[in-house]
Amino acid sequence: MMPQLARSAFRAIVVASVLGGVAGFGCRGNGNAGAAAAATGQPSTVISEALPGLKLTDQTPNLLLTWIGEEGDFHVEEAIDKVPAEHRSRVRVVLTDQAEGSGASVYVADLTVKREDGSYAVTSLPRADWEKLGADLRKTRMEALAPGAKPTGAGGEANSNAGSAEPNAKEPAPIEANGAVTAIVYGADWCKPCHDAERYLKSLGVSVTKKNIEESRAAQAEMQEKLARANRGGSSIPVIDVMGRIFVGYSPGSLKQAVEAARQANGPKHG
Repeated sequence: MMPQLARSAFRAIVVASVLGGVAGFGCRGNGNAGAAAAATGQPSTVISEALPGLKLTDQTPNLLLTWIGEEGDFHVEEAIDKVPAEHRSRVRVVLTDQAEGSGASVYVADLTVKREDGSYAVTSLPRADWEKLGADLRKTRMEALAPGAKPTGAGGEANSNAGSAEPNAKEPAPIEANGAVTAIVYGADWCKPCHDAERYLKSLGVSVTKKNIEESRAAQAEMQEKLARANRGGSSIPVIDVMGRIFVGYSPGSLKQAVEAARQANGPKHG
């Protein structure tokens, strides 16, 4: 029987590899054309590989499902019913027991409609185009938060009469408008720096979520996605997400600076 530590290490390697090797343990590549396209917002020029058909049902095992939040963040679940209903139209599908869909092309499913045979529609998409979906949303979010940005109407035009909007009109909510700061600590039970980081952030008044990467493949995959987007490598934990800023390892000074910067950026603005 494989020891627990060995099983955990093996699982980490599998998850990292099926996500496309996006953040190799200790390795940082020069990138490829697809990643460059996603980073610059330009259309992909990578020729995607042909993928075999994939039948996806509620009973399909060994799933990692990635959905994109309204702000462009990637979230990973292990079961279809865990994907929020409002984010099911475009969900990346990875089967952890096969390599297909983890290279230049990825599987993307529409989970909003179930066929008569109980399966969902699955298509393929160049990896760079998938990553660009999130990059575009993050760019829009940053532009909206930029100093001097004007509120926009439903069609994207500047709204010169924003103050007279109807009370029930759905306006984009500012991130943590009350100045609260949130953080996620990815780690393991045996990791003392992980617990130290959690305690320290809480002492600063931060709302902390702890995710155990040895017990949850979804947490492990989510961590790897964030490391990849931040162009960070390495196998050290904790990995800490403070309002979108990624830190590898526990550094009180760096965390304090990040928390203070987040409070200044998200606190009430006085004109």
